[in-house]
Amino acid sequence: MLNRRMTSSHPLEHPLDRPVWSALTTRQADRADGGPLALRFAPRFGLFAASADGSAQSLAALYALIPPGGEVALVEAGMPALPPDTVVVSRAVCNQMIADVITPGPAPDDVVTLGDGDADDMLALATLTRPGPFFSHTHQLGRFIGTRQNGRLAAMAGERMCVLDNRLGGFTEVSGVCTHPDFRGRRYAGGLMRRVAQQIVARGDTPFLHVYADNHPAIALYEALGFRFRAALTMTVLRRP
Repeated sequence: MLNRRMTSSHPLEHPLDRPVWSALTTRQADRADGGPLALRFAPRFGLFAASADGSAQSLAALYALIPPGGEVALVEAGMPALPPDTVVVSRAVCNQMIADVITPGPAPDDVVTLGDGDADDMLALATLTRPGPFFSHTHQLGRFIGTRQNGRLAAMAGERMCVLDNRLGGFTEVSGVCTHPDFRGRRYAGGLMRRVAQQIVARGDTPFLHVYADNHPAIALYEALGFRFRAALTMTVLRRP
């Protein structure tokens, strides 16, 4: 476990160009496995990883963080260098969006704060709806809220990557947004997202998110909430044979 801040030799135009590295070298260093050359979220939190740069040494360190038969995901602007002897499982373009002001609107009734006691329900909902990589302790990366209907977790939204940059301030990712199929069409996702993003803004951070570039309905929802396009990033899932 890493408990210190580090800097990358990789040139950055913006800390969100390499959000995984930026998060794991600042606010979420205590959630990282690895060292100065490569980092990943500890497996119980997620599969996101990054190398310090594209050198052979850094790529070897990244390779060492992938268990045999396991996977990691890279999310970066441009096309990152990949460790030799890894297999590209998938690659997709994501729109990274940020919001300075959140459009006002309603939130669902009976919004509840979710925590460790809700972990099994959260994992089950995320496994069913697949809002993005979600693991047993992903809910501990930030604040999560949800709505329960007749005791069932109907929808949730929360925070994942948290970045601090001395020049530009703080950024917190809105993530884990999903609704059980039995409760779709009730605007739970948008309402919960709005509440999460408003809380991020209220504490002085800028909310951001990632969405597949071809997911036009989701992009339209996020734009209605006040998010705007910042950059195109590539998500690459790698497997170590």
